[in-house]
Amino acid sequence: MDDKSPRTPAWRRRSNPMRRRSDILEAWIVLTVWAVVAVGGTITGLVTAHRADEVFTQQRAERRPVHAVLLSDTSKRTSTVRASSDKAMGQVRWTAPDGSTRTGHTLVTAGLSVGTDLVVWQDGHERLVTAPPDTTEAGVEAGVLGALAGLAFTGAVHAAGGVARLRLDQRRIDAWGREWDVVGPQWSQRTG
Repeated sequence: MDDKSPRTPAWRRRSNPMRRRSDILEAWIVLTVWAVVAVGGTITGLVTAHRADEVFTQQRAERRPVHAVLLSDTSKRTSTVRASSDKAMGQVRWTAPDGSTRTGHTLVTAGLSVGTDLVVWQDGHERLVTAPPDTTEAGVEAGVLGALAGLAFTGAVHAAGGVARLRLDQRRIDAWGREWDVVGPQWSQRTG
């Protein structure tokens, strides 16, 4: 390498007479989209995962197991749930904390016979609910929800950036059309 070559700052090497203002604007749009995706997508994913984990923790605190007796047959033939599921809707009876007897419908393992003892879950309002996820399931589900939220945010930001770039391209095409309206007749006179 020649030691006597002129040294120019990096920002001056990027000068190009063919570069238009719209090219610079497009570069800033792309940079902004990627920066917002990196920061905003991460924050959105983390906040969503944290909030989902809080909801699962609250469910584990509120819901409690209750011993119940199955009152209806849950064979797969009579199931109202998908045929491929191992669960079926069944009627159960349990004793509430105040000593009263309650009945309700909930998902139970398919194929159980009438009179089977089982455990169902109840919320703070004594309604039958699904079992709360354990800490491992909750962590995995919160992570998946956070990732999906981050991806959704990323998709929205990329779509907004795409719309901005499409509008910029349309402005370029319109400018080229106006320039051609001026230059085109001069070319046709020379070649005619």
